[in-house]
This record gives sequence, structure tokens and C-alpha cells, in this order.
Amino acid sequence: MIRNAFTMQLKKGKEQVYQERHDALWPELKALLHAHGILNYSIFLDAATGKLFAFQELLPDHTSDQLKNTEIMQRWWAAMADLMETHPNNEPIVEPLKEVFTFPKDLF
Repeated sequence: MIRNAFTMQLKKGKEQVYQERHDALWPELKALLHAHGILNYSIFLDAATGKLFAFQELLPDHTSDQLKNTEIMQRWWAAMADLMETHPNNEPIVEPLKEVFTFPKDLF
């Protein structure tokens, strides 16, 4: 299994609408994530800083790198751009994280 973790930055005061939009995640976006081998995608919020921590588990030999090239993902980014720090193309600014500890390691 492939595991990815990264951070993003939520704009101040946008916590509730961010939660609401994810609670109503588009069915076509769910299908797209699944089609790209994403088995688990969790996002956690540090309310004090607005920092978002995201964690993904993907099937072996899969990557989320190609999601950015899909029309559905580009529409989602445009819909979320008012809530997050983004690049000019609305892609969220992502800071990849290096995995330094796993317990128990033999499960992964």
C-alpha cells in the first residue's frame, strides 16, 4: 500500500464552509478518487492555525499525480479556491510530508 501525507493551508474563518463542502463531496469526485486507487483519504484540521493535514492510502502502483489533469479535479479546485491558499491555477499549495515512523511497520 502507498501512503501519502501532506499539509495545506485553510484561510481564516473558512472552517465551517470547508467542512460543509466536504460533507457534500461530489459523487463524481468520489468516483474519480476511487478510480485513481485512493482507498482512504482523510483530512484533519488544526483549528488554531488553519493547517490541514491530509493522509491518503493508495493501491500499489497507483499515484494521485494524474488527478490534476482531470476536469473534475480542476472544477473542485476552482470551487475550493476561495477557502484555501492556492497556486494561480487554483491547485492547493501542498507541502509533502516525509513518513518517519509507522507502527506496526509490518502491516504496511
